[in-house]
Amino acid sequence: MGPAQPVASAHTPPGPQTLQYRFDGPQDAPVLVIGPSLGTTWHMWDRQIPELSQHWRVFRFDLPGHGGAPAHPATAVGELSDRLLATLDSLGVQRFGYAGCSIGGAIGADLALRHPHRVAALALVAASPRFGSADEFRQRGVIVRTNGLEPMARSAPEHWFTPGFAAAQAAIVEWAVQMVRTTDPGCYIAACEALAAFDIRSELGRIGVPTLVLVGAEDRITGPAEARTLVAGIPDARLALVPGASHLAPVEQPAAVTDLLLTHFSTSWQDTLAAIPVPGSGPALSAPVLPLAEIAPATAAPEAAAAGRRDPYDPGMRVRREVLGDAHVDQVMAGSDDFTGEFQELVTRYAWGETWTREGLDRRARSCVTLTALVTSGHLEGFAPHVRAALRNGLTPAEIKEVLLQTAVYCGIPAAGAAFAIAQSVIQEETTPRP
Repeated sequence: MGPAQPVASAHTPPGPQTLQYRFDGPQDAPVLVIGPSLGTTWHMWDRQIPELSQHWRVFRFDLPGHGGAPAHPATAVGELSDRLLATLDSLGVQRFGYAGCSIGGAIGADLALRHPHRVAALALVAASPRFGSADEFRQRGVIVRTNGLEPMARSAPEHWFTPGFAAAQAAIVEWAVQMVRTTDPGCYIAACEALAAFDIRSELGRIGVPTLVLVGAEDRITGPAEARTLVAGIPDARLALVPGASHLAPVEQPAAVTDLLLTHFSTSWQDTLAAIPVPGSGPALSAPVLPLAEIAPATAAPEAAAAGRRDPYDPGMRVRREVLGDAHVDQVMAGSDDFTGEFQELVTRYAWGETWTREGLDRRARSCVTLTALVTSGHLEGFAPHVRAALRNGLTPAEIKEVLLQTAVYCGIPAAGAAFAIAQSVIQEETTPRP
């Protein structure tokens, strides 16, 4: 998986607002930008470069902290998109085609939504309008913060490749494991946060650029179901299903992926801004697909609690879900009725919308205060979800232990002992990698 051909140019960014990149191909050719998956480097596209660089000037980039890039974490997909555009702006690249895998696909979709005049054609590889659940990615961050990247490295081959390929290609499997091991943990965690917050299901209809949605037939992370949801929602999208491939289809089936990208960008490239709203005339790469589920429209915001004042309910619910997790909040809200519903609204608006959203303390500090307050008051029935919240907010198990030792001195050993028992169980559950 070494470099496919001599590097035309490779550069490390001068600051935190740009990305490490490299060019391959003729300097006067149109630019094709290619984005990597989480935990990989630009080398995941090595086997596409010889052919793609005959037609385009291929621009590849590394995510922060990946592939030796400077470790400047980005916690939102939009922030990664902005850094990419800043890098391209510094090079004088205004219009480009874009292909990206997984989080690289999320960056491409974000560019097509926020900067449609920059994107000439789009390919989303192993992508999704929403990557699993926010809880899943936040727990992945907890595991990495506690155990380092070794659990992610060990599980990468089974998530990225089909079993047959992994068994037959020991060198590529080892290359994949080493890519993850050499990633900066803080940047990996930040990217997990970015994927946890990414959700464009209600915005797919605004992607106006011709789009190829490419997915491995055996991808268990962002598989054919997610691909069909993208195709159903994007007005000018075509589906390409790659047999014998899992999540990293460009590595596992390089020839098939290269051919599909060549066909798509050769036939769907839009050269003028005026062409953006016009459906592409290129041949379909698959039969039309039907949506698996109807994509819900964006919900209307609640009425303001007082004229001229922002209603804190929506930001409160957002923070409540980010801190406590979707599963916990869904369970609480499902259990509310006419008798308790208004109390849950009060909690969401004032505990979460008015207090947890304040800038005076960061979430780590608020978790320390909350854990201490729950031990002091003896309200341990709410302690477990706030231990999970503390882990999501960036506290390590060692730091939670220090908080509880401090409470033992000032709040009493029996209360702290009960809290230790609860915290021990939660930490073991949250920091143990799942199969």
